[in-house]
Amino acid sequence: MPKLRRAVEELSWLLTRGYPAKAALTLVGNRHALVDRQRKAVQRCAASDQAVAERRARLREPEALGGRELQIDGYNVLLTIEAAISGGLVLEARDGTFRDVAAMSRHYKRVASTAPALRHVGELLAGSGVSSVLWLFDRPISNSGRLARLLETTATEQGWPWRVELVANPDPLLRDSEELVATADSGILDRCGGWVNLARWVVESAIPEAWVVRFGAKSGLVDSFPRRTQDTRRENP
Repeated sequence: MPKLRRAVEELSWLLTRGYPAKAALTLVGNRHALVDRQRKAVQRCAASDQAVAERRARLREPEALGGRELQIDGYNVLLTIEAAISGGLVLEARDGTFRDVAAMSRHYKRVASTAPALRHVGELLAGSGVSSVLWLFDRPISNSGRLARLLETTATEQGWPWRVELVANPDPLLRDSEELVATADSGILDRCGGWVNLARWVVESAIPEAWVVRFGAKSGLVDSFPRRTQDTRRENP
């Protein structure tokens, strides 16, 4: 862990000074002899000082959802919460977001944690006063249609104001949206108008046993999301 934290600090230092991301990651990864999975974790946790500051400026608290629509980067948020429920590794990045380390493939498979993940999201958002929720999923990923039907059925049963759309690529829609968005995708966070840290909110509020390894403590970015009193999260992989 000390080596990985040092690698995140060094990569962030290089990014802050304008070094190309790919070359900087190679340099840091080689210096610390990191394997591919470790390099992926370092890449997902690092961010330049400028990016951290700008993302923080656009971060909105849950209270901001009252009476507004929230647009969710479906797979980005859902997979992280599924990982947390299943005991998988969740990373707190330097910008304060929670990210998993699994690579998104062209295939999605519903798992045992899918329904609980949706329930946690729905229950938290139901108490936020959000007026409507739009889930955006990548149409080219297999089983997106089945997942969309599951969300629609769940929302109907629970009376949640959810809509689901399958699109070729959610990223440009979320980047240019005038509504609040929920994602941990850095490309969206760097360009969107306002965002909420939904995956982190859900994990810290509803999944206190989640395995969270933190790389964001030195960034000064601390979210004020409500947490359960008992915190049994493991800190070491």
